[in-house]
Parts: sequence; C-alpha cells; structure tokens
Amino acid sequence: MATHLLVARVYASLRGKSLPLSHAVLLGAACLAAGLTACSSNVAAGADNADATSPSVTAEGPTDGASDVPLNTRVSATFSEPMDLLTLTTTNFVVMQGATQVTGIVSPGPDGLTATFAPGADFPPSTAMTARITAGAKNPAGQPLAADFSWTFTTGVVADKSPPVVSSATPANGATDVPINAKIAVTFSKAMDPVTVTATTFTLKQVDVALDGTVTYGDAGTTATFVPSAELPSNATLTVTIATGARDLAGNALVNPYTWTFTTGATAAKGPAIVLLGTAGNFAILAKSGVSTVPGSTITGDVGVSPAAATYLTGFSLTADATNVFSTSPQVIGKLFAANYAVPTPANLTTAISNMAAAYTDAAGRPTPDFLELGTGNIGGKTLAPGLYKWTSSITIPTDLTISGGANDVWIFQSTGDLSLSAAKQVILSGGAQAKHVFWQIAGHATFGATSHFEGVLLTKTDITLQTGATMNGRLLAQTQVALQKATVTQPAQ
Repeated sequence: MATHLLVARVYASLRGKSLPLSHAVLLGAACLAAGLTACSSNVAAGADNADATSPSVTAEGPTDGASDVPLNTRVSATFSEPMDLLTLTTTNFVVMQGATQVTGIVSPGPDGLTATFAPGADFPPSTAMTARITAGAKNPAGQPLAADFSWTFTTGVVADKSPPVVSSATPANGATDVPINAKIAVTFSKAMDPVTVTATTFTLKQVDVALDGTVTYGDAGTTATFVPSAELPSNATLTVTIATGARDLAGNALVNPYTWTFTTGATAAKGPAIVLLGTAGNFAILAKSGVSTVPGSTITGDVGVSPAAATYLTGFSLTADATNVFSTSPQVIGKLFAANYAVPTPANLTTAISNMAAAYTDAAGRPTPDFLELGTGNIGGKTLAPGLYKWTSSITIPTDLTISGGANDVWIFQSTGDLSLSAAKQVILSGGAQAKHVFWQIAGHATFGATSHFEGVLLTKTDITLQTGATMNGRLLAQTQVALQKATVTQPAQ
C-alpha cells in the first residue's frame, strides 16, 4: 500500500511535465509494479515534451440542439486527441436538468479519444438537458480544454429499443483497386456510443491477421472511420467486420455482425482523404427546403427533401407508391423521398441530411491547403492536379476547366463565397479522374449557366441552380434548395 501511495504522489507531481528518459522508465516500472496501469500511458507521454496545445471536443452525441431524443439515451463526447482517463469523470463530464446534476457513470474509451455518460435512470420526457465537458478534462500532458464545452438537447417521450444497422460502407463491398492509403468508414442508421465502436469492434483483417489502426468519428456520431496505422498491403483481399459489441447511444446493439470485403491495388491515391457522404451519397439530389424542376429535366438517381414535405418537390408530377414510402416522376430514373412520407423514410432522410451536414463541415474544415487563392478565384482554363484548394472568395469558371488525375485521386475545393460556371462552358475530367472523388464545398450560391457541364459532388450551404440545358455528372447536396431548369443530373457510381 505504501508503494501505491508513493507512486501515486510522484505521478501526480510529475504528470504533464517533461521527464528525462531514465526517470520516465523508472517511474513507468514503478507504476507497473504498483499496479497503477492507468498512469503508464501518462508516463510515456511525459517522456516527450509537454503538449502545449489545448485539446477540444470535436463531436457530441446527441448533437447540439437535437430534439425528440430517446429517454434512455447516453451522452457522448469525442476529443481531438487522447485524454487523460483519470480526468474523464462525473466531475468533468456532467449532464444537467436545469440546475440539477443528473447522476450517472462516465466511461472513457480505452484510447482516451471518447467518453460516454450513462445516466442512472431514463431522462425525464420532454425536457431540456445540458451536457458539459469542463476544462478539468486534460490530455496526458496536463493541458486542459481551453474552455468548458457545452451543448443542449431535448428529450422526447419514449425510450429507443430499436437496434442500429450499418447503412453504408467505404470502400464498398467487392470494391477493387482500392488505394493502399485508403481509410475504411461505415455509416450507421443512428448515432453510436463511441466507447463501443473501437478497434476491438471495428476490425480490418487480411485472412486471419488483424491490421492495426484507430477509429475516429464524424460530427453526427453516425459515421466511424478506421484509420490504418500503415499502408494497406497491396493486391490483397481484406475483410472488415463491425461486431455486435457496437451499440447506439440508447445501448442497443447490432443484431448481427456486419462484414464486407474489398481488394487493394498497388498504389496510393493522391490528394486529401475522400469526404465521407454517408447515406447522403445514396442521392443524386438532396436538399433541406425544396427541389424544383422545369420540365423536362432528367435525373438519374434518387431525390430527397427533408425536413420539407413532398409539396416542396415541385414540377415533378409525382405519383405516390402504394406504400407511400416514396414517389416516382417521369423526369426521374429513380425514386423521390420526402419527410412526410411513410416509415422508414422520415428517419432515413434525417440521417442523410445529418450526414450531408457532417460532410460539408468535414470538407470545409480540412486544413493546410495545397493551393491557396489560386487565380484569385478565376480558375477557367486551368488544369488542376489532385489536392486541397482554398479560396476566401467566390470561384468563377468563365472558360473550360480540366481536372486531371488518376481514378483514385481526390480533389477538395473550399470556398467561402459562390460558385459560378458560365454558359456553355465545361468542367472536364481527364486521366481517369472520377466525379465521385471531386468535392466542391461552397458556402454561398452555386449557379451553372445554360448548356454548361459540371463534374463532382457539390456541397453547398445555400442553394444550387442549373439553368436551361445545363448538365452534370455528380451529386447536388444543398442545405437549402435546388432548382433545375430543363437540366440533366446523373449520379455517379459509388
């Protein structure tokens, strides 16, 4: 007992300080001898220089402002870097009902990147709740959050007993020639408890040999990504499994393991990592407030609108399916979905819209661009290599633009302004580049002139307009509305 107390005191006094290697080794050995396994990782961190960067909360569940949250939900937080497990407690992770603190248990993930608060009893119905991670939460170097992080949500009236399912996976099942630097991602039908989705329940194997990696989360809590520790083996068939230990925030587990396979190629992809669309990638057009068409437009792929109702799908001459789960239109080679259609459409659309917003945030937040303010926003006539491009202005394409690269290469274009493609001008793909790997993150309006042609996945904060005769190969994902004027939209293969 005396050894335990001595080591604990030494550990407490040195945590977060830079240690000479010899001292770190001795203290680490003492920790193990005393059975204080929780401090071993912190000692290892102490052997390096102290981390002066404040950690932050990068995702929360339920998301800020969420409503109709199940009464049996758990509350989760994901951090920008591993945290000191000893600081992830009910002192620093609190849930409040008004001025009253809710009793419960905090469970940190084994890697320190996540933590989950499980209340001692169901939350009260129709009640506003506040969750908070305080600045008492620290990384292993002793650096606290820069400030308290708080978010709110409102409960519904029932508990959630339905199991989650995997809605989509990247790379797709059966995919071939996958880049050896690829990341593996899944999108779930509902927000998951990050403590239960780890490298233990989310595995990647070559035959029976597990490949090392870490698991990260998207903002909405519905997307998890396995990041391999090294490049994937080339020309190999790999198997991914999500085990039934993965649970949603209500504690419901997958009913069955979810497994799929893909085969790698021999080369790495150039450019940034792809933007994960989740179930938003199931749509050619997805919008929050409406989609309109001037007949006859032609859309190959599905169309969705939420939280708006079917009355905001205008100009399509809709015919409701007998189940009222979807409708059809002479202008759409696919199905149309709206928030007021029959179950399961409303929930599916809520997830897709959430995934769309998370994809926009991901694309907008990618740091360290390869090209900054190229052409001061005028990129007409240029040939663009794979990479991350950023403009703090609008993007104009007054003459043909060429995007050149391989089939697995990636482009992300970030703009705080608008995007405009002039009439009769084209965005051209060459060298095998694929529209599904070209991402346009546009904070303002996107307008394609008459008879123009566009390529890529368009993520906009506002609206998108395709003028008379405009065509595109890609996806239109708008946080307001999409307007088509005798236009053609073709969804690329996943």
